Amino acid sequence: MPTEPISGSTPDLATPKIAPVHVPRRVPRSSARLVPLIAVALSLACASAPVRIERANPRAVQRDITSNVLSTGELSPRSRQVLERLSLRDDYEKQPVSTLSILHGQLATEGDHRRLSTLAELSFHYAERERDRTYYLLSAVYAYALLFPGPGQETLDASDPRIRLAYDLYNRALTEALTDDTGRVQFRAGRYPLPIGSVDIALDEEETFWAGHRMSDFIAAADYEVMGIRNRYRRPGLGAPVAAAALGEAVGPDAMPSERFMPGFRVPATAVLRIEDPRHAVKKGRFESRIELYTPDESAKVSIDGHDVPIEFETTSSLANSLAGSPFWDFELGGFFSGAVRPFKQAVTGTDLVDKPSRDEGLLFLAPYRPGLIPLVLVHGTASSPGRWADLVNELENERVIANRYQIWLFLYNTGNPIGYSGGLLRRALENAVADLDPEGKDPALRQMVVAGHSQGGLLTKLTAIDSGDRFWHEFSETPLDELALQPSVRETLRSSTYFAPEPFVKRVIFVCTPHRGSYLAGLSLASFSPAQWVGSLVALPSNLTQVFTDLVTNNQGKLVLRNMNRFPTSIDNMTPGNPFIRTLSEIPVAPGIAAHSIIAVAGDGPRERGSDGVVAYESAHIEGVVSELVVDSSHSAQGLPETIEEIRRILLVHATLHPQRR
Repeated sequence: MPTEPISGSTPDLATPKIAPVHVPRRVPRSSARLVPLIAVALSLACASAPVRIERANPRAVQRDITSNVLSTGELSPRSRQVLERLSLRDDYEKQPVSTLSILHGQLATEGDHRRLSTLAELSFHYAERERDRTYYLLSAVYAYALLFPGPGQETLDASDPRIRLAYDLYNRALTEALTDDTGRVQFRAGRYPLPIGSVDIALDEEETFWAGHRMSDFIAAADYEVMGIRNRYRRPGLGAPVAAAALGEAVGPDAMPSERFMPGFRVPATAVLRIEDPRHAVKKGRFESRIELYTPDESAKVSIDGHDVPIEFETTSSLANSLAGSPFWDFELGGFFSGAVRPFKQAVTGTDLVDKPSRDEGLLFLAPYRPGLIPLVLVHGTASSPGRWADLVNELENERVIANRYQIWLFLYNTGNPIGYSGGLLRRALENAVADLDPEGKDPALRQMVVAGHSQGGLLTKLTAIDSGDRFWHEFSETPLDELALQPSVRETLRSSTYFAPEPFVKRVIFVCTPHRGSYLAGLSLASFSPAQWVGSLVALPSNLTQVFTDLVTNNQGKLVLRNMNRFPTSIDNMTPGNPFIRTLSEIPVAPGIAAHSIIAVAGDGPRERGSDGVVAYESAHIEGVVSELVVDSSHSAQGLPETIEEIRRILLVHATLHPQRR
């Protein structure tokens, strides 16, 4: 359609002829009266020039020239320009459907990239106004045709802001087109109508599986606000980010059991609608396409037209969605006062672990095991849960160099149990996981493990990295363990809770606010009242430990140091300064060959050597022989502090450098 001429005449650039000037001897009276009026008119004409410029706030100008339908709900300046140039702006406001049809009809056989950009935005704009899913899908189709025209076809320069807008329109429009009235994103094969024709969507059933589990209950990541996690990350790229439930029945021999994943876990996934020959399909109005689903552990890029295109992921949204309804929070205190490990894990995961015990019980995964990635194991503290690592997990998963070298595992345990007992559970879980995941020992990264623990979790972490010999056992008895009259299961429980050797696959440990010499809160006493004894008396130990205690006391009179005790010690007892367990543990150094780091919190001003975090004193958290020690200004819950996260990130980068990845 021809553009309308701009009003006003075009100046003659040729040199004008100069006419002779005649000066009359006397101006007529009527003409003389016109002179002031002409002067005023000329003055007004000069004062109201049609083109003006005024100084403005640069930020306001930037907002105006970069606004678009996604950011403000209004059309971008470039789409308005196309409408103006084609004399269609008023038509679009009055008859948007017919205007879109006119624009579509102007597309050449090969496609017009500028009109495609405008059509994508106008279709989304109209879909938003009418809540019409067919126009959302049409917007995604136009945007895809603009971005991926096919070999030899023309598109906009990569620096053009319409390219970024096309990605965003495709991602958001595809999400809206596939979202039903319940707010769930539905991925179904079939023929979908379009205002200009139709699109056939294929879907391979295998696309919906993750780690041997069928993904379901897809929700759009962009539809939810994230609270309680410091930073929200969105990896820019192509696709509709969703969060999916995937903890149903496992399918296939290589599927990971549901109980290995964090309870309520939602998988971050992204849907890409791949369209065949989009530029020609736009002209014909018939599209052939297929849905492809990607997860961060699978791939960060998708190949289109021979080019690697980044995939857009929303991992923070999925993490927050997983934790929002997690039973972790209810069981933080429940896990402290109830020592029954299996009932606790059963309630948290919703699985019957009594009938189907897990060899790596307590170990939770955030993604399927990936050979070549170093495990980072996070161990929470007292009356806490793995959910308290949310900020750290969020930051590390969105740090590409970290995510490409590490896989994060979480350890869940009942924090009221004796520390040696919980340490034995951690060791057994890690040993079984390594044996099950890599029985032939072909993955060296699995044996470069980093274990980090907060508070009591740091004490469990240390138990993976020391050679205790029989020092802990001697706190119970001078009689060798094998000479006592015990049931085999009791003997094995005692052995795993009192004898510790360095785990060969643990190469580095990180202590965060760890009470190596005990917690002064645990040892706080007032006259004859001891909070530790009172709290410890409320902790219900697991039935197998009750059996251990009964077996020891009943069948081994006179052979036990603890014969005068009326119950097994709890973790609070163990962390009381001067307690035999914490005293012995503090005296045993981290084994040679294992690097150790300390992150210590000290709240307030004053000398750090005399400070504390409100729970653990500096002098208790400080130990000799570590590679590094960082003191942060914080209370005891410092595991999510930016300084703590940055230090752990630094340590992981150093560790990755010392252990190059094998390809």
